Amino acid sequence: QVQLVESGGGLVQAGGSLRLSCAASGRTFSNLNMGWFRQGPGKEREFVAGIRRSGSTTYYADSVKGRFTISRDNAKDTVYLQMNSLKPEDTAVYYCAADRSLGIIRVTESAYDYWGQGTQVTVSS
Repeated sequence: QVQLVESGGGLVQAGGSLRLSCAASGRTFSNLNMGWFRQGPGKEREFVAGIRRSGSTTYYADSVKGRFTISRDNAKDTVYLQMNSLKPEDTAVYYCAADRSLGIIRVTESAYDYWGQGTQVTVSS
């Protein structure tokens, strides 16, 4: 089992920045591919960014490419999502997720085995 706890959400004005953190426990963190997803009001949950176990490979949804950066610190069992140039359409609950597979970064919900409880990000215009 893996426990994931997100933090860092909040209210920010458009154009501002936030940094989300996700602390993991219960399994060797460096063996997990990690992802961030989000679910906006009235929308389905969608992939935002992913990072492979070593941190050497990342992948982003087109909607956040160039604005968001995913990173990880395997010594701290933590994955981060730096969000810059935030837009009102980025308003959502952001979820951290862990994938036990040893392959490529995957973008579908069903590929991930463990989920955090989510943290709310609200961007005002």
